[in-house]
Amino acid sequence: MEKLLKATHESVLTINNFKIKSYVLEDGIRVLNRIEFIRTLGRTGKAKGGRNYDKEFKIPVFLSANNLKPFINNELLENSTPIIFKDKNGIKSIGYKAELLPSVCNVFLEAKDKNALSGNQEHIANRCKILIRGLATVGIIALIDEATGYQEIRDRIALQKILEKFLLDEYAKWAKRFPDEFYQEMFRLKGWQWKGMKVNRPSVVGKYTNNIVYERLPKGVLEELRKRNPKKDDGTRAQKFHQWLTPDTGIPELDRHLHTAIAFIRASSNWNQFERLLARSLPKTGEQIPLPFEEE
Repeated sequence: MEKLLKATHESVLTINNFKIKSYVLEDGIRVLNRIEFIRTLGRTGKAKGGRNYDKEFKIPVFLSANNLKPFINNELLENSTPIIFKDKNGIKSIGYKAELLPSVCNVFLEAKDKNALSGNQEHIANRCKILIRGLATVGIIALIDEATGYQEIRDRIALQKILEKFLLDEYAKWAKRFPDEFYQEMFRLKGWQWKGMKVNRPSVVGKYTNNIVYERLPKGVLEELRKRNPKKDDGTRAQKFHQWLTPDTGIPELDRHLHTAIAFIRASSNWNQFERLLARSLPKTGEQIPLPFEEE
């Protein structure tokens, strides 16, 4: 017997004046309570003869009317299968994927526009119009995440997925990633004498490199790099940051970023101009993009 998923988060979702119990399951699927879902549409929550599912057409009975079938697509069919799960108290419950609600509303509204509704379906279309308005500015997934408090966990999961793509569990063998030109052009704009790559560079070069490159990778990557490759007692790090980047995502993204940054630094006549080009085209997360000056 297949194990039922359990809700990790649940709350009441309010859309205008309609309230639906909502859940986030262990696998991240967002679910709406089946009976409250149906009642929100203006149905009683019970189908005639106890049927709640049209087995032949494989959709809920509230969508099984022949006049609605031309407006139902494959995506709706995939989301319309009832989901059996356990709520946070361990009570067996039935729901529908959250994405089904706006899809159902669109079916009735499209049918209404085509004058395909019967008289006893008009009140459902009116409900759908109100619901769609309530969902217009914020998606159903975001609403449920906010109602259940799941958005904080969602953000952590999203960050973890980014880090898994960008960073290795163990550092790789050193390989040259930063072209000499990157540093040579940096020295040119700073007015420093260039003596080649074999001469130790000023410590501030590391700060400039973080600013130009690592701080402009997806949010959270640099912070994690610092955790995995901490400073030693002498202030240096055991490995270069790029040794922790994955070969399929992290390194290619670094190469693309460097290629663009080098093009900007070569085109700049001073450091301020370069920083403005960088901020406009490769901004940090949350960084305000500067307006161009006429002299640029």
